[in-house]
Amino acid sequence: MHPAAKLQFEKIAQEYTRWRSVPEHERSPAPAWWWGSAMQVTDQHEMMTALLCHRLELPEGSAYSAGADVIMAPIVTQTSLPWPDEFPRKLQRSDET
Repeated sequence: MHPAAKLQFEKIAQEYTRWRSVPEHERSPAPAWWWGSAMQVTDQHEMMTALLCHRLELPEGSAYSAGADVIMAPIVTQTSLPWPDEFPRKLQRSDET
């Protein structure tokens, strides 16, 4: 697998972990920028590191393709995307006018 694809996937796995740490009711929609990096590894059967498996809540020894499935799952079902400043947490709107 190309080193750049691994590096990009590791980056989005870190973002995914940060995003998942936000309580669901405060969490922004999953960002579309994850899609491209996940798609690059969908056919990769190389094993991920133990740290990546842990970050993606997968069993140790899982393949990059399984990690891509985890990353893409929240994007596939959503109907909106976050603004960059609303990641990983939704902005709190003030009711003041």
